[in-house]
Amino acid sequence: MAASETPPHLADTHDLIRVHGARENNLKDVSVELPKRRLTVFTGVSGSGKSSLVFGTIAAESQRMINETYSAFVQGFMPTLARPDVDVLEGLTTAIIVDQERMGANPRSTVGTATDANAMLRIVFSRLGLPHIGSPNAFSFNVASAKASGAMTVEKASGGTAVVREFTVTGGMCPRCEGRGQVNDIDLSQLYDESKSLSEGAITVPGYTADGWMVRVFAASGFLDGDKPIRDFTESELADFLYKEPVKVKFENMNLTYEGLVPKIQKSMLSKDRDAMQPHIRAFVDRAFTFTTCPECEGTRLNEGARSSKIDGISIADACAMQISDLAAWVRGLDEPSVAPLLDSLAQTLDSFVEIGLGYLSLDRPSGTLSGGEAQRTKMIRHLGSSLTDITYVFDEPTVGLHPHDIQRMNRLLLQLRDKGNTVLVVEHKPEAIAIADHVVDLGPRAGTAGGEVVYEGTVEGLRTSGTLTGRHLDDKAALKGAVRSPTGALEVRGATSHNLTGVDVDIPLGVLTVVTGVAGSGKSSLIHGSVATREGVVAIDQSAIRGSRRSNPATYTGLLEPIRKAFAKANGVKPALFSANSEGACPTCNGAGVIYTDLGMMAGVSTTCEECEGRRFQAAVLEYRLGGRNISEVLGMPVSEAEQFFGPASADPASRIPAAHAVLTRLADVGLGYLSLGQPLTTLSGGERQRLKLASQMGEKGEVYVLDEPTTGLHLADVEQLLGLLDRLVESGRSVIVIEHHQAVMAHADWIIDLGPGAGHDGGRIVFEGTPAELVAARSTLTAEHLAAYVGAHPLSPA
Repeated sequence: MAASETPPHLADTHDLIRVHGARENNLKDVSVELPKRRLTVFTGVSGSGKSSLVFGTIAAESQRMINETYSAFVQGFMPTLARPDVDVLEGLTTAIIVDQERMGANPRSTVGTATDANAMLRIVFSRLGLPHIGSPNAFSFNVASAKASGAMTVEKASGGTAVVREFTVTGGMCPRCEGRGQVNDIDLSQLYDESKSLSEGAITVPGYTADGWMVRVFAASGFLDGDKPIRDFTESELADFLYKEPVKVKFENMNLTYEGLVPKIQKSMLSKDRDAMQPHIRAFVDRAFTFTTCPECEGTRLNEGARSSKIDGISIADACAMQISDLAAWVRGLDEPSVAPLLDSLAQTLDSFVEIGLGYLSLDRPSGTLSGGEAQRTKMIRHLGSSLTDITYVFDEPTVGLHPHDIQRMNRLLLQLRDKGNTVLVVEHKPEAIAIADHVVDLGPRAGTAGGEVVYEGTVEGLRTSGTLTGRHLDDKAALKGAVRSPTGALEVRGATSHNLTGVDVDIPLGVLTVVTGVAGSGKSSLIHGSVATREGVVAIDQSAIRGSRRSNPATYTGLLEPIRKAFAKANGVKPALFSANSEGACPTCNGAGVIYTDLGMMAGVSTTCEECEGRRFQAAVLEYRLGGRNISEVLGMPVSEAEQFFGPASADPASRIPAAHAVLTRLADVGLGYLSLGQPLTTLSGGERQRLKLASQMGEKGEVYVLDEPTTGLHLADVEQLLGLLDRLVESGRSVIVIEHHQAVMAHADWIIDLGPGAGHDGGRIVFEGTPAELVAARSTLTAEHLAAYVGAHPLSPA
């Protein structure tokens, strides 16, 4: 490790988090001592071990130790956390992880319900709203109105109290859409084949096979004839088959609930997060259901009673639909001493949204529509006003999705958390965020097996002169292009009004690199994803989760494994299926998972490496087969960069020269994923890595226009130049590239810039500049222009 430079105020060795001998993932016996109540930033190239140290070791052990303080029964309901592979961990405090995981897309979850804002707003309306309609539940779209039984004490008008055994629970849920804001129409022809009987497999819903128990319950219910074609059902039989309310039936000596097919699949499928559905289920839902705004509540999710109660002419539906910055001002204008503490607390929460750069959202915004960066900042809201101290806050690239103008605001919030007496650990790549660190830990020197070491620990100034990859690139600047490419045409967008767009008209040039920028919430994604990404010939690549099981990896996702399996089979004279851990070649003990999971009931389960295959996932006989001197497990353990050579034209063994595999590996290396191992689980990839993996897998497609959403996310400073080279190659191959991006180096490299703003939410949604980067800098007319000018200010125009 390079000599560290520790400022005097960090020299107290009695107030440290000590990590010794950390070996999670690629960490090589890493030892660090982190000052408490300071802001420490972890830097290094993607895959260098930052997340393994911060999240996989420090935060994981803190959470595991907290979980162990609960009873065994409670632990049974918590996620299983194995002890990190580390020799010593001392000085830990309670860790709160604020990551980029998108919030679940549960249709009932909104920005308001995901924070405390909705709960407080409901109380305000239950106290001040006129006419008075009841408790806070009367304003909740997640609580239905129904009769309930039980003892409830109520005040009598004449004085005293009475016990009521049956009472009405008054909720605010719209009865038509059940609080979803949308109603669905169903295409019955997608549910069944009317020419067949149930026993012949008439039901075409995924999972409903003719011999499955769900279909057998239909046939044996007594309400219909399971051997009669559905087109011959009587009106009564068809109604019972499709819509019958739940009723108890006897089936094979068991008491089961019979329910019509339509409500059954509505409950089992439509109540789930769409993004979490298996692809075939999602495709079925898209075919069978059409969703429209509920005509009864007009999408507000609330019943007529909840909408009728108002404060100064504003209903709770109106309040939730307001831009949060406007709602904060409205709440501060309410002068009611009886609820003053509540109003003050609500105003502080709403002000936190504004402070964190999310004032353009509304409380009724579905949480599943937030980007990773927006989700992370929303999670921060609950911590900003917390009076807890001596907490360890762990952030994963909090500047993701932020315009340079907004990064300054985020920096202030991180320092605010530190100044309240908390330890703040931040994984970051942005120089502006690294600059505020009290302490820096730089990992490297490279990625994957070439990383996992602490190469520098000390101050930011010391990092600049350390000679590490991060230190050398910390002050990188980009020069503006002296000449830009000429467009070959244009994509016309006319009258775009998605979200906050104000009837935008714009011509996006083709045949060049176009960068779309603007502050967070200005309308960039609304413009591109709403008006461009869905067009024919457009390949849109974002940072959403890659669907697949925990067995999925880069080799399976990109299709790389298929030619490799065939080559192994040909070289050894056996079947390709032997070289799949999900098929015939799988270890029979762990079924190809590489680990054995033991359920310990109410105790936390244990996951252990399979003793039979020693985690290699394949049968011992399969591992005897070789290609180029390697078995299939060793191939899957290779990093992309090594595999690119192994399967390339210069490979020592002619049998391992596989052009189809080499082409995929070259694309993976091109997008900066050379450090990933071919068999690394997809669940371990960051948002930026997921996007670059998608890009590599789709670069072989025939799309004419590529749309990328912040491709620099998760990229080290040294890798941005490689990404720019890749974007250039895409354009030079005849494609048009549109990039939504905040990174100034990407802006400076663009042929054309479209800047949205001037602000966020209703203060944005307009085109404030169109032209070349040089023209943007010269005009200095927008926030983006100011920051780009400062970034390139010391550099003359470079040649093309």
